[in-house]
Formats: sequence, structure tokens, C-alpha cells
Amino acid sequence: MGAAGDLLGAYQHVIDDLALVMGDRGVFDVVVDGTTLYSKAETGRHAEPGEVLDLFAAHVGPAVPRYGEE
Repeated sequence: MGAAGDLLGAYQHVIDDLALVMGDRGVFDVVVDGTTLYSKAETGRHAEPGEVLDLFAAHVGPAVPRYGEE
């Protein structure tokens, strides 16, 4: 499904805006409200399946349930 699909599937009730910005040289960064959650340039690899979703869940904290679990 990909990171964007994972995020929208699990947190559609709290995401106001999601933008996929095309870059060059394989850039893959996930930034939430100015905070970088994942950067391919920093890790030297692409995110594993579910990794971005887990990082987002940790960022928003346990007070924000996944969609359908509230």
C-alpha cells in the first residue's frame, strides 16, 4: 500500500493535509508539522513496510487511536 496509504488508512480522522512532493535523487522524507519522522538520506535506506506508520503513531502518541479504534 505504501506509506501514504498506511497513514491515511490508520489516521484519516486526524490528518488534515497530506502532500506527496516529487523530488529528485531518490529523496524520501516524512515530515509532520515541521518534525522529520523519517529521512532516507539520514538512514541510507528506504523505509521498511509499516515503519513510517509506526513512527507516526509514536509521534502522535497513544492518546490518538487509529481509525476505527476510537
